Formats: sequence, structure tokens, C-alpha cells
Amino acid sequence: MVRLAENKHHSENQPVVALPIPAKVYIPLIQHLGKICNPEVKVGDSVSLGQRIASIAANVYAPIHASISGKVIAIQDWPHPVLGRTKAIVIEGDNQDDQSGFMSRSQEEVDRLTAAELRQIVLDAGIVGMGGASFPTHIKLNPAKPVDTLIINGAECEPYLTADARLMVEDAKQIRLAIALVARCLAIKNVYIGIEKNKPEAVKIFSQFPEIKVKVLPSDYPQGGEKQLIKNILGKEVPRGKLPFDIGVLVQNVATIHAIYEAVYLGKPLIERIVTVTGSCLKNPGNLLVRVGTPIKELIDFCGPLKTPPAKIIIGGPMMGIAQYTQDVPIIKSSSGLLLMNEKEARILDEDPCIRCAACVRGCPVGLMPCQINLASERLLWDLTKEYGASDCIECGICNYVCPSNRRLLQTIKRAKLEVGK
Repeated sequence: MVRLAENKHHSENQPVVALPIPAKVYIPLIQHLGKICNPEVKVGDSVSLGQRIASIAANVYAPIHASISGKVIAIQDWPHPVLGRTKAIVIEGDNQDDQSGFMSRSQEEVDRLTAAELRQIVLDAGIVGMGGASFPTHIKLNPAKPVDTLIINGAECEPYLTADARLMVEDAKQIRLAIALVARCLAIKNVYIGIEKNKPEAVKIFSQFPEIKVKVLPSDYPQGGEKQLIKNILGKEVPRGKLPFDIGVLVQNVATIHAIYEAVYLGKPLIERIVTVTGSCLKNPGNLLVRVGTPIKELIDFCGPLKTPPAKIIIGGPMMGIAQYTQDVPIIKSSSGLLLMNEKEARILDEDPCIRCAACVRGCPVGLMPCQINLASERLLWDLTKEYGASDCIECGICNYVCPSNRRLLQTIKRAKLEVGK
């Protein structure tokens, strides 16, 4: 764990504002961990708001829905915030935004839902982990082993990002309802929410709910990592190579829980999310409710004007986010933030030889030796990187942050993970 400059002051007190509906959206056919979806519409088709437009018969996937109503004008390669480029469905809007097709449920109907019915609703809504992992949520709600503890991740430990904090403050009642639903359907009795101490308003609100145990956590990074959260809340460690359900725990991001509320109670698929748009380059940073598929240029223009031209644009936070090469790239389900960094903040430092100081080893939250994985990766010794545990890296970026030689440790570890996984 390390203490980072939080830089949340840019947007932490900015209420969520809905970004105007875009004229066009570019909806990638993959926004989840798993198989890429196949289009279920063709060019020229009219689509309604929330209509399923892509899916696939696979074990691991999440369907894709239209985030605006209008006409499909293209299915083409388009920039993707994580994958570089991929196929996307382009929809030109008709300015209708008719939500009458969403089938809401009464509390009585919700109370009768079984665990299987809940998973089906979540699958049909295309919900994935919205903290960045993008793992299909319906699978996570069907753990391979019994679980007795539910942990809601409200840590939001990345610097600059405040979307989850605003969500907890503004929609706490809805989050509470969804937590109760998940806990009931999976027969979970122990419910915790982990919130960093730099979010006192959220802590105060959730402390009023007697069925939820609030754990106030230090504002350290990466406090929101799944395994770190479990250890700091329960005092339990998830063994290497194992998952939280192996020790009876289910962890869900607070935004994912809110998406479950909207799917179950409102009949609304995952077609929009809150995105923190921030950085010293912007005159009016804030938290925006954004339709999936909206090009990031529209978010930047809305929060402008620019005080200085951005030298780097990152989707996500500064530690785990991914730098973008074009403002045409769209917001997807897992896009929690949009960070614009100036030239000084984005400067690339010269890389020096490793001095064997072990700062990266001391800082690694999962007990790896990043310096050794780095050296093996540079020499293309993939079996050795596997032996050193490269696959266990959570890509938090602490090794890069603490390295006095400015080594590109994380970048080489990411390559090793890709090679080991082939």
C-alpha cells in the first residue's frame, strides 16, 4: 500500500450531471471479459432505447444494448479504449429517448425473485464489473462454492476519480435495495461496505443502514483491489491462484450494485454510467452520466473550455488507466473516469538500470518481485515470468511509482501476462 496525492478536489463536490444525449454513438461489440458479441442488427435497422443489438452463445459474455434510439448507420472497426480497435455498431439518434419499453417491477415482484431469476435479469441487462474488471456479473452471482459474506467495494482508491463517491451520496437508497436483493438471493448474512475515510459523506449515509457493516478504510492505494479489500475488512487472505469465493466471499463494486438495482427494479439494461471527467487541463471538471458509446470528445467539450492542451488523455485513473490515441474513442461499460494531464504531469522520465533496491518488492500489494519479472520479460523468458507469478499481478502500477530508476516494470509484466496466457 502507498499513499498517493488524491487530487479528488477537482470533482468530489460536483453533483452528477447528465451529459446531453449524443447525436451518434459507437458501441463496441466487446465491453466485457469473454467472447466478442455478434451483431443482431444490420445497417439500416431502426433500434429502440435499450434494445439488445449484439450477443453470442458463450459461457463468458454480456450482451450489448442500444444506448440511444435511432438508426444503425454502420458496423465498422472503431477505436476501443482498451483493445485499440474493434468492431462497433454506429447508431444515429432520433432524439426520441423513449424509456417506456423498460418494464419496472414492484417491491412485491422483486421479493419473489429467486437467485436463478436474478442472474437471468442481470445477464439480460448486460451488467459487468464496473470498477474496471468488466467480468460478467451474472457469473459472479453464481459462485462455484457457497459464500457467506458480501463486500461492497466503495473504496475508489484511484486518484482523481470520484464517480463512485457521488453515486454513494446521491443514490444510497437504491444501492441499499440492490444489496439486500443480492444478499437475500444468495443467502448471505454478513454484508460489509468498504469506504475510504476521504469520503465522510458516504460513510455517514451508509452508517445509518443497520444491516450493512461499514468499514472505514485508510486512503491508501490500492485499497480497492479485491484481495486487498478482503484482507483489510475481514483479515482473511485469498491464497495465490484462488478467488474470493474460495474463502466464502463475494465482492461487488458499488456501481455494479447500482446497475443491478436499475435492471431489477426499473427493467433498464446497462446503457449508461457515471464518469468522472477531470484533470488540471479542464476548466469545469465534474461527474457526468454518460451513454455507452459516446465519444470522449463530447465529454471533454462539455467540461471545457481547456485551460491548457492535454498532453495525455487517460480513460480510468492515473495508476491503472489506459492512455488514448484519439478523442473518437467511446465510453464503455467499465469506463469510470476520463483524465486529461498537462505536459508536466505526463512527462516520460528516462529509464535507468535497476539498482536492486527492492522498493518494488516492498510496495507490491500481492507479494511479487516486479524487478525479477521485468528482467525475465525483457529477456523473453516467459516460463520464468510464470514461475515468478506474473499472472498474479493486479496491474496496480505501484512498482512503476516507487521505482527510483523509472523502470517500465508494469509494462513488461503486462507483456509477460499476455505471453504466459497464450
